[in-house]
Amino acid sequence: MSVEQPLWRALSAYRPLTMVYAVLLFVFERQRFERPWVAAAFLAFLAVWTLATLPKVANAASCTKRFLAADLTVALAGILLTPLADAQAQQIDGPTLPSIWTAGSVLAFAIKGGWRWACVASSFVAVANLIERAHPSRDTLHNVLLVWVASIAIGYVVEVARASERTLARALEIEAATRERERLARDIHDSVLQVLAMVQRRGTALGGEAEELGRMAGEQEIALRTLVSSGLVPTTRASEDAAYGSSVRAAEPDEDPAPCDLRSLLAPYTGSKVTFAEPGAPVLLEPAAARELAAAVSAALDNVSRHAGTDARAWILVEDWPDEVIVTVRDDGPGIPEGRLAQAEGEGRLGVALSIRGRLRDLGGTAELISVPGQGTEVELKVPRGRGKAER
Repeated sequence: MSVEQPLWRALSAYRPLTMVYAVLLFVFERQRFERPWVAAAFLAFLAVWTLATLPKVANAASCTKRFLAADLTVALAGILLTPLADAQAQQIDGPTLPSIWTAGSVLAFAIKGGWRWACVASSFVAVANLIERAHPSRDTLHNVLLVWVASIAIGYVVEVARASERTLARALEIEAATRERERLARDIHDSVLQVLAMVQRRGTALGGEAEELGRMAGEQEIALRTLVSSGLVPTTRASEDAAYGSSVRAAEPDEDPAPCDLRSLLAPYTGSKVTFAEPGAPVLLEPAAARELAAAVSAALDNVSRHAGTDARAWILVEDWPDEVIVTVRDDGPGIPEGRLAQAEGEGRLGVALSIRGRLRDLGGTAELISVPGQGTEVELKVPRGRGKAER
């Protein structure tokens, strides 16, 4: 049940009770009214309006902006009609025609829209009361301030309650997802992972084509373990892909303006020779930036596959900072000889220049390559926040 629903129920009871109170005030003090017919006509309309609009204050969905405006108009009209029905109302501190029913209209604003809406509605009521009194007394100012502060306080409490409700709902979703992932992890461990591990061992022992099948089964086992442990949903990886995913490309998400979790695009590159380390929270980037960054990582892994040797291992590290995202791809290969990149560009081989540095440059980022012969190569990719599309 919504945390604000009890407030709507209280308001549904408050309105008819205060309407009855306003009518009884007129009945017992009608002798002081110079034009009682004005008061009677307004209170009759107020009674019909209150009873007819009870469904409108049953919940937030039915309490529309149009209704709130009309309801506040009724309250303001009752306040301003008070001097017309009672000529002495401006000299004597007495109740207005709607009396405390007016507070219900302001409270509806507070429950529906929070403290800002309550501030606007109570300000209108305050101005109407000051106009009705002409020469406001200390009691009038006290009542106006009381309604203003109370409505804003209630509106603020409603906003805090809604935020707490959203936080609780999110926590319950995460808890449910975690339990489901743990259940799937148990089932997968007891069945699929054990089968893949057995295929890998048997294939290695048999040799030949079976050995290649065992190698691919080992890759799938590692990828599946990563999926189960991290909860990420990587794209499909074909069994015939190379160890570093040279023909793997993260599936491009739909053209959705919503931020994209970079981890889900990099997770498919995990394999028997590629280790992926990511933050525990989503790494959100604009879709275009995330895709380009994932493509640059893929190009870096392609270079590892081609030039570092079949026994080389690679590591992908993602760092999420407030103003930028850093992805580092490191390998333990032989490294790049000094001057080899410049020679490759001169020969027309532009893999690093275009596939990596070019992509990052278009995103407003940088790509730094550090390589020491005999100690492997490290590629550091930096993308600033808020740069989703390549600049033309």
